[in-house]
Amino acid sequence: MADTEFVVEPGRQDVVMTRVFDAPRDVVFRAVTDPDLIPSWWGPRFLTTRVDRMEVRPGGLWRFVNTDARGGEYGFRGVYHDVLAPERIVRTWEFEGAPDDVALETVTLEDLGGRTRYVARSVHPTVEARDAVIRGGGPEGGRQSMDRLADLLATLGRPPA
Repeated sequence: MADTEFVVEPGRQDVVMTRVFDAPRDVVFRAVTDPDLIPSWWGPRFLTTRVDRMEVRPGGLWRFVNTDARGGEYGFRGVYHDVLAPERIVRTWEFEGAPDDVALETVTLEDLGGRTRYVARSVHPTVEARDAVIRGGGPEGGRQSMDRLADLLATLGRPPA
């Protein structure tokens, strides 16, 4: 399985996550914009995900809730600013437990001839806010999400049995 790469440079406010998927760009775009598919891959493996709202259009709102084994809930939300299928999604990204850190995330999907390079660049309001996400396990959660997305994409590319 391909590795998910993170670039976290000292003194900067951004995090860049990159992964190459063995799936065409339109299939990857569908997986990241279809509310029925989000629970299959979004978040770490030890949490389940519920989509409360997902309006994939400029000005549209989104909210996902992760639930742990004990029933604890962790909400995430934002606003879509730009959606250009199947190339780019720009949205805000906020963990409801840290409302002072609203990141601007740009996801680009680059067509690699049947494969897709997924790049998510999240810009936080401060270096300290970015660093808190890193200390809180953001990269590990991102890696697990990308692994789960790769698993889903492998099934989306198969013909029905």
